[in-house]
Amino acid sequence: MQLSAATTKPSANALNSDGAAAPDGLKVVIVDDDDLFRESLRLNLSDHNLSVVEFSGGQTALNFFESDGEADVILLDWKMPGMDGLEVLRNLRDKGIEVPVIFLTVLSDEIYEEAALEKGAVDFIEKSRSFSIILRRMRNIAEGFRPTSTTGADSDDLISIGNLELDTKSSRGFWKKRPVPLTLREFKIVALLVRRAGQDVTYREIYDVVHGEGFVAGYGVDGYRANVRTFIKRVRQKFREVDNDFEEIENYPGFGYRWRPDTRG
Repeated sequence: MQLSAATTKPSANALNSDGAAAPDGLKVVIVDDDDLFRESLRLNLSDHNLSVVEFSGGQTALNFFESDGEADVILLDWKMPGMDGLEVLRNLRDKGIEVPVIFLTVLSDEIYEEAALEKGAVDFIEKSRSFSIILRRMRNIAEGFRPTSTTGADSDDLISIGNLELDTKSSRGFWKKRPVPLTLREFKIVALLVRRAGQDVTYREIYDVVHGEGFVAGYGVDGYRANVRTFIKRVRQKFREVDNDFEEIENYPGFGYRWRPDTRG
């Protein structure tokens, strides 16, 4: 496939009177070999006053950044000929290019999500998700999260307790205003524990929120408990990478886990 780059200008209402891009206009780089998907995404982003640069392959995108190209966020496909998305990400980081990367892919297995986050991606979104979710997550990452609720608040979009903020629309978690790279399953577990902060939540309840009620664990009781323990271990590890003193998730041996209540008054 011939590699190419195309640039779209922000729509007229995204410009100031002097013609400069509006302060809240983000510059997005799309790297995807699917021409139709790339075009559709570019048009949607442009309609929301975002400036877009697009590439159909990883090497051309790398050349762009090596030539002092700039972006606020990169939307990166995984499965591409020649150089896959993970290799593109590795090359970016090896070259000291720290632009936030969001994987936007048809791959849904958690193993891919874990690999992407481990290599430095800030998010992993399936292409089947609605554009509004993609846009919200991208803006959260590029502009930074600015919580507006007070401690203890719980609305349709935001759950807040102590130092934790959960954005339920984008399924993103923030600890002390710093993003925590939770997978969708991990986010569901944290949301369950937080909504019942101070109460014990059983292994089975946690397992059900991950796999759905009635899902048959392969190894019975021991199987689903081991599964839950693995999830909790990963969740704790991700919070501790943000804050080494994180101790909010407590174990109730033989029963389950609880999230500490906010006791700051």
